[in-house]
Amino acid sequence: MLRMLYKMLPFLLLSGILSGCGHTRGDRALSGAGIGAGVGAVGAAIIGENPLEGAVVGGAVGAGAGALSK
Repeated sequence: MLRMLYKMLPFLLLSGILSGCGHTRGDRALSGAGIGAGVGAVGAAIIGENPLEGAVVGGAVGAGAGALSK
């Protein structure tokens, strides 16, 4: 489990850094959704799960985080 987290750490850090991109709430939600979908798909593939499900969950979480960021 800890080994998996170490593999996903660069993707999580990158998504956190890039989640604040955009000037409006909609821009940030859209960029967060794209980043979250990519990170979710890669993360799911790394741990052996379905990348499509990871992309859907990651996109939803990323859109929410992007919309809530200032």
